[in-house]
Amino acid sequence: MPEEKHVAVANAPVAASQHGEAAFFDVDNTLMKGASLFHVARKLHQRGAFTIRQAAGFAWKQFMFVLRGENMDDVHAVRDSALTLAAGITVEDVEALGEEVYDEMIESRIWPGAKALAEQHLRVGRKVWLVTATPIEVATVISTRLGLTGALGTVGEILDGSYTGRLVGDILHGPAKAIAVRGIAEAEGLDLSRCWAYSDSHNDIPLLSMVGHPVAINPDARLRRHARENNWPVYDFRSGRRAATLGLKAATAGGVIYGLWRGFSRFRSPTS
Repeated sequence: MPEEKHVAVANAPVAASQHGEAAFFDVDNTLMKGASLFHVARKLHQRGAFTIRQAAGFAWKQFMFVLRGENMDDVHAVRDSALTLAAGITVEDVEALGEEVYDEMIESRIWPGAKALAEQHLRVGRKVWLVTATPIEVATVISTRLGLTGALGTVGEILDGSYTGRLVGDILHGPAKAIAVRGIAEAEGLDLSRCWAYSDSHNDIPLLSMVGHPVAINPDARLRRHARENNWPVYDFRSGRRAATLGLKAATAGGVIYGLWRGFSRFRSPTS
């Protein structure tokens, strides 16, 4: 039988806990700039796990994700590609890779403002969970390094210590996040009306709507509009975003692809 890993992973106890209260943070474009899975793919490419053509495909999806926000077609395409690439990789390798990805690529992309919000919750005794479509191994590394309570993430099926290329359940995204958080609330005795949730994407409106304190961070257009209509707080940590966006839109598709292709090539393994 395949081995299964729990979706929720507790890291550290919270002193003087605020009973019944917690905060839930999305990761991609909320806690950090861009998509964490992209950096996992880049590290796999560095190790020679896939071709430069596949790498360019991941790079293009990352570019579009930063530019326009989350898109379900892109999420599913990245998921399917990642599952195919993960088949046969050992759990030990992925856990080590998660540590490397955080140190080399994710830590510098954490939004200081979002990190400060998470730390403020911890200081007053609230538990803080990450809730993300990112693989649970990577989500757990991020949570542990930031001193948070734990993580909810997408779980890959494991057989004999290696990934099979299939999921346990589905990708933790959209409505699935709300279901996972409700499960944590029941297990932890949380009162969701006294909890916080943070996200950048309209796909997370089901999660944001179920807590008493929803907050939009770096929101896409649809979430910004929904937040405004419902009087939700909005934080935007993207400095110079308008100028950067205009510059990116001015580039041709060919020029962008070439630049991303070159960027990936810098990280190719000498033996790949």
